[in-house]
Amino acid sequence: MSRSRRQELYDRIRRTSRDEFILDEMIRLGFWPESHGKPGDPAEEIRRRGELERRLWALRSESKRLHNIEALKREARRRRLAESRRKQEETKERRLRRRAERAQRWKERKERDIVYLGAGVSGGLSDTDGDGDKLASASLPTCTTAAELARAMDIGVGELRYLAFSRNASRITHYVRFTIAKRTGGKRLISAPMPRLKAAQRWILARILDPLEPHDAAHGFRTGRSIVSNAHPHVGKDVVVNADLENFFPTVTYRRVKGLFVHIGYSQAVATILALLCTEPEVAEPELDDETHYVALGQRFLPQGAPTSPAISNLLCRRMDRRLYKSSRSLGFTYTRYADDLTFSGSGEAAGRVGRLLRQVAWIAGQEGFALHAKKTRVLRRSRRQEVTGIVVNQRPAIARDTLRRFRATLFQIEKDGPEGKYWGEKPRDGTDVITSVLGFASYVAMVQPDRGVDLLRRAKKLAEIYGRRVPPRGGRIDRRQGAATRPARDRKARESSRDSEPNGDRPEGSGKRKKWWKIF
Repeated sequence: MSRSRRQELYDRIRRTSRDEFILDEMIRLGFWPESHGKPGDPAEEIRRRGELERRLWALRSESKRLHNIEALKREARRRRLAESRRKQEETKERRLRRRAERAQRWKERKERDIVYLGAGVSGGLSDTDGDGDKLASASLPTCTTAAELARAMDIGVGELRYLAFSRNASRITHYVRFTIAKRTGGKRLISAPMPRLKAAQRWILARILDPLEPHDAAHGFRTGRSIVSNAHPHVGKDVVVNADLENFFPTVTYRRVKGLFVHIGYSQAVATILALLCTEPEVAEPELDDETHYVALGQRFLPQGAPTSPAISNLLCRRMDRRLYKSSRSLGFTYTRYADDLTFSGSGEAAGRVGRLLRQVAWIAGQEGFALHAKKTRVLRRSRRQEVTGIVVNQRPAIARDTLRRFRATLFQIEKDGPEGKYWGEKPRDGTDVITSVLGFASYVAMVQPDRGVDLLRRAKKLAEIYGRRVPPRGGRIDRRQGAATRPARDRKARESSRDSEPNGDRPEGSGKRKKWWKIF
């Protein structure tokens, strides 16, 4: 008998009993009838004994197993480990499934909503409750969510998020920054928005800000108003008081701009996005690995150069204008404001209340979050030249006589010898176009004093027809980042002998369309 056959027989005997095995073999071989019992040892008895022996063997095995504590521990540990692995697999599959579902929901939500725009500015993005009736009564776009705002602006939610995202440090910027010289000395930082951001700001200006009326005392950056309309109410007064708000645009911070949009009727979510689109922090521009980075140096505020900044400042100053108007009128003064220039004028008894007026103005401005520039406060009596935003107002709106004399002299020199080596306005910079400068100033004179400006404007236009628009000489170099321009030394020396007479506000080449100096912030 082979070994495998023998082992099989042993296994059968072990599973049953020896007698039961013998009985089964006898029945299989035909030595014992299956339906008949055995005398004294029936088949049923044998099978019953085999069953009892199997149960007894099982009980012995179980008893042996139960008395082996270490084996029981190993078995329990094995079962727990298997159960733990099974649960881990189920948990892993469940987490992966939930993660995929969350990612899909997040992707869908990002396509229709904005939930995060940077640290410190994202708190109100989940609040979409606005005052629709107030917006409708003012004929403003009734947007309560980012998706509705994006549709109204005809851009995608992703692009709106990109333009409004507040970054403390980044390798991209939405502004081109350069400096221009101030009339009173120093330099003014101009932040000109990139085309896509500028388009968004122009939409905000046209659809939201322009329909809202500032206080009637505000004359800056308004259609139909100018420095001339700002000067007219102060003509012929006994005393003119000029005051200046210090750091005007940087004082109008992100929180104040957001509060303005909430006050208009927009939800926290929409107001947050609009305020981020209209503000920008001061940034440093360090270079690392030959790449420029833009690092925020403080909180966000209105940038000088954005289309929305003037209108926002006018609307934010409505309450201050109203309070200053009432306070000054009670003292007998007339009040107007052009951007950050506050002007008060009065006659008779009011001329003796200047001190009281200035104290009230400083107190009201401080309550409204502004501060007066102490060095720029001037009290002008009739005995001296009285100026309001650069216009003489002693008898009528006029240009200073010495300025007109210098301008006529410049025109005469250009008509006589040509424009080479001549300039008008600030100390000459490279790229200064003297023809454009005199043409702009002649237009300014014609606006303030039409009787004298018409002839000057005719002469300036004639020069423009003869010489055309001048361009920087070959070899000149423009630094677009800083807004500074350089020219060959011989051209600079030729200009240093001239004296400036009135700022023309020319912007450096490459910084955009030139503006007349009185339209610069």
